Order: sequence, then C-alpha cells, then structure tokens
Amino acid sequence: MFHTDPVTLRASDAVVLAGDEGRHAAVVRRIRPGERVDLTDGAGHLARCVVVGADRNGLTCDVQDRVDVAEPAPRLVVLQALPKGERGETAVETMTEVGVDEIVPWSASRCMVRWKGERGEKALRKWRSTAREAAKQSRRAWFPKVADPAATPAAADRLATATRGLVLHEEAETALGDVELPAHGEIVMVVGPEGGVAPEELEAFRAVGAEPVRLGPTVLRTSTAGTVAAGIILSRTARWNP
Repeated sequence: MFHTDPVTLRASDAVVLAGDEGRHAAVVRRIRPGERVDLTDGAGHLARCVVVGADRNGLTCDVQDRVDVAEPAPRLVVLQALPKGERGETAVETMTEVGVDEIVPWSASRCMVRWKGERGEKALRKWRSTAREAAKQSRRAWFPKVADPAATPAAADRLATATRGLVLHEEAETALGDVELPAHGEIVMVVGPEGGVAPEELEAFRAVGAEPVRLGPTVLRTSTAGTVAAGIILSRTARWNP
C-alpha cells in the first residue's frame, strides 16, 4: 500500500508515484513492472494498479479498479498516556495495525514524560509518521488520525462527547469483554500511564459518563494495553465480524 491521491483516478488512468513514496517503492522495495500495488489517500479512496514502469524516480502505474471504502463504524479513539522512550511509537504502531481510528496523546498527571517545546513537536511528528507507515503496511484504506496532545480537562471533554466512554483500570469490577458496545458512533477509551490513572482523573472521567473497565487478570504496560483492549473491542463489532 502506498500513499498518494487517487480520489479522481478511474480505471484505465495512468498515475506516476514519485517523490519519497515512489523512490521507496522502486529503490528500497524493488517493485517492478507487472506487480500489483494499491494506492490510497488514507481517506477511504483506493486505486488498485499494475506497475508498467519503474526507475530510480518512482513507479508508473495503470489503474485497474477504483474502490471507495466506507469509514469504519463504530469509530475507536484511544486517549493514550505518554509512555517513556520508544514505547509510544510501539503503542501507535500496533494500535494502528489493529484498527484504532484516532490516537490522542494524553498528558496524564503520573506520566514520566512531558511534551514541551521542540521536544514535544518532534515526538508528535514521530507518532504521526509511525501511524502513517503502519497504516500503509497493514493496508488500511483509512489512516488513523494522531491528534494534538491533550491534558486531562480536554481528555474529559472528549469522553463527554463519546457514544461510549471507557477507562482501563485494574481495580474496575466490570470486565472489558462484558460491556455493551454501540454499533455506530464513537467509542473513546483511556489508557493510563505506567503509574496508573490518578484518582482525581478517574473521577473526572466518571463524571462525564465514562465507565472504568478491567482488561484482564494481569496488568499490562501502557504501550501494550491499548492494543490488546482495541483488539477485544473490535472483535466484538461488525468491523471484525462483517
């Protein structure tokens, strides 16, 4: 899967995949004439193509078919507390592969990491690049959005507008696998930091209607909890069971 703008492409059209994307396809991936490739704009528009030319500058492709993929429903949003080191990219990569639609970096009170200034801007760019590359690798027609960082009040506001709000919490009485899920709208799920969601944060989230839920008998790292929970949620929706 490669990222381009096939929105206006139709069968029998020719398209040149150039720039960094095209050079990567031709030089690094070594894609050659006769091979099939998919092009997408990341917003549900997909062009299925056959490569007819390849050089160091990119690929020339013939469009065989144009497909418009409906936006997935229900939409799944994860408020991901900022992990240390490269665990943030790990979380973004695997949640994208599973099918999360939006990731919001959450600056929880117990986070060891703070995104400030140029360091924060660089980290956000890295998350967005990771999501884009993981979406292409997993052949998603809809690329996930990585939103601007949110503090707890903004996170609570996002939960307040959700069709279903959930907070992963190791002391919750309700198991994630037992909660009722909507068929449409937006599910917003909170993944806390390594130190857990602070009591005042949990109360703020509960005040806007979010329900604490238990993931399982063990406590996972923040970099893996969101991916496992997203798999549980999506496996219970029509998105994985059409």
